[in-house]
Amino acid sequence: MPNTPEHPRRVRVQRDGPLLVEGPVEVVGENGESAVSRRFVVAICTCRRTRTPPWCDTSHRRRAKPDTTS
Repeated sequence: MPNTPEHPRRVRVQRDGPLLVEGPVEVVGENGESAVSRRFVVAICTCRRTRTPPWCDTSHRRRAKPDTTS
């Protein structure tokens, strides 16, 4: 789907997960560097644990969960 006023780009927000963006996309970081993906849907990391910024590599899944037994 092209990114036009009639068909805006879709971004899905997931709790404790990445932003899912309909591609292709260009992401410009705070340092001005850009990364391009031509995939149909891309996952953009929001937890900053990824080894492949700005793309999500599921590092957020390895985060320790809080102990709720107390």
